[in-house]
Amino acid sequence: MLEWDSPLISATILKRYKRFLADVSLDGSTILAHVPNTGAMTSCWEPHWPCAITRSKNPDRKIPYTLELTWNGESWIGVNTANANKLVKNWLSLNLIPELYGYKLIVPEKKINPESRVDFYLDQHPFLPSAYVEVKNVTLKLDSVAQFPDAKTERGQKHLRELMTLKQAGHRAIMLFVVQREDVEIMKAAESIDPVYARLLREAHKVGVEILVYQCRMSLDGLALKRPLYFQV
Repeated sequence: MLEWDSPLISATILKRYKRFLADVSLDGSTILAHVPNTGAMTSCWEPHWPCAITRSKNPDRKIPYTLELTWNGESWIGVNTANANKLVKNWLSLNLIPELYGYKLIVPEKKINPESRVDFYLDQHPFLPSAYVEVKNVTLKLDSVAQFPDAKTERGQKHLRELMTLKQAGHRAIMLFVVQREDVEIMKAAESIDPVYARLLREAHKVGVEILVYQCRMSLDGLALKRPLYFQV
């Protein structure tokens, strides 16, 4: 389990605005919280939903509070996208992902060209080639299905093209989706939001880029790997 850096504080989300800001109600007062999420956060919050925030230990931080979780009545939803990479690093180090078991070398933020890095580079496996892993945080739920992305992402499109290039060069290339909500059973590309990304994801799958989807167990104690989810191509 990946434990929280700081204790979670129960609050109520009031509104999100300017992408990275949210007003939350805490002990009867309205406070400002940082929202570490560049997406639209569709299906992740409504006014007056319960939420959980953390307070930074850095006394110089301008906005000390961070929005971590929201609660929709069925599941906690992890809206801090930075936690996805922390989770994958933990899972890789503990060999919790069967498809990626056995790599002795785990390198975060591996540079693959002058302009780009991949989230994880894996090497020194007894019999498998080196692997490049790109991680995406999934929070969108549409039509009862987890979907990605929740906003058009040219950066995400670029990552898929780079994974296809790495695959064609003889490496393993993996697109790893981390689903930070428990009220979904399957995942697919959000074609209605970014049809280019959906097309590229299908192309990547056809040329051998591995698509892995893992759902988190969400709790106020921490985040843990729950199970793989079926990916609908």
